[in-house]
Order: sequence, then structure tokens, then C-alpha cells
Amino acid sequence: MLLSHSLDHGVLVIRVHEDPGVGGRATLVAQISDLVQAYRPAPVVIVLDEPAARGAVVSVVLRVHRLCGGLGTLMSVATHSAPIRRALDADADAGGTRLVVHARVDTAVAAAFAAAA
Repeated sequence: MLLSHSLDHGVLVIRVHEDPGVGGRATLVAQISDLVQAYRPAPVVIVLDEPAARGAVVSVVLRVHRLCGGLGTLMSVATHSAPIRRALDADADAGGTRLVVHARVDTAVAAAFAAAA
């Protein structure tokens, strides 16, 4: 199972469990996009579990971030991986809504809840 999701205080929390690999990126983008659209306008937090925190997931998160920006949906990311946090900060599109990257899930959910209120 690549991902799971839940609602936490009205925030859609999508947890990516595994690295999708280069070949699985499109599938993961489609699955996350479907969830974002289904739970719209709920803010979104994408949680990258340790096995998922690899290079291929960076492009997935950035694609979903662009989708969320176009929909007007708040999105942030939580991952313990400092290299992935740095990669997301460096590659996030500066032309739209800033991608906020957190080290802790609880902080990400609380910030998303507060921002949506």
C-alpha cells in the first residue's frame, strides 16, 4: 500500500508509506489528486514516512502542490528527512503559494487547521 489517508480536525492527512520509484510517480500523483479533489476544500498535509522519503517523491509532492495552488487548497508537507525537506524547499515553485515543510506531523496539522480557520 503506497498511501493511506485520514481527517484530523478537518485537515486531510495523506500518509505516503513507500517510495513510489520513478515508474510509480504518475500513479501516486493521481491517487493523491483524487483525494485532494474529493475532500476539497479541506487543507492537505502530506506525510512522508521514512521509507517514502526518497528523491522520486519530491516530484510527486511538487506536482500536487501545483494542483493545490490551482484549486486554492492549502497544502503542506511533514517529513523527518532533512534532505527531503531541503529538496522541497529548494525546488518549490516560488511563483505560487509557498510550500511549507514541517519536521513534525502534529505541527503540520495544527498549522493547517489554524490557517484554514
